[in-house]
Amino acid sequence: MKTLKDAKIGETLKVIKLSGEGAVKRRIMDMGITKGVELYIRKVAPLGDPVEITVRGYELSIRKADAEMITVE
Repeated sequence: MKTLKDAKIGETLKVIKLSGEGAVKRRIMDMGITKGVELYIRKVAPLGDPVEITVRGYELSIRKADAEMITVE
């Protein structure tokens, strides 16, 4: 399974599943990243952390540790 951490710049992906526990999962969902939503990968920092994405019409930067919890296709 591919995670958001493995995504390349310019890809449009669909969220399949969110892993993680409690507060961490809740924070990701509060940012608008929920099952079925489409994400566009805008930029990846030179060392891979953070990843800048467009979700639900706004830009969002997400840490690599959080990106690993998001399964995409």
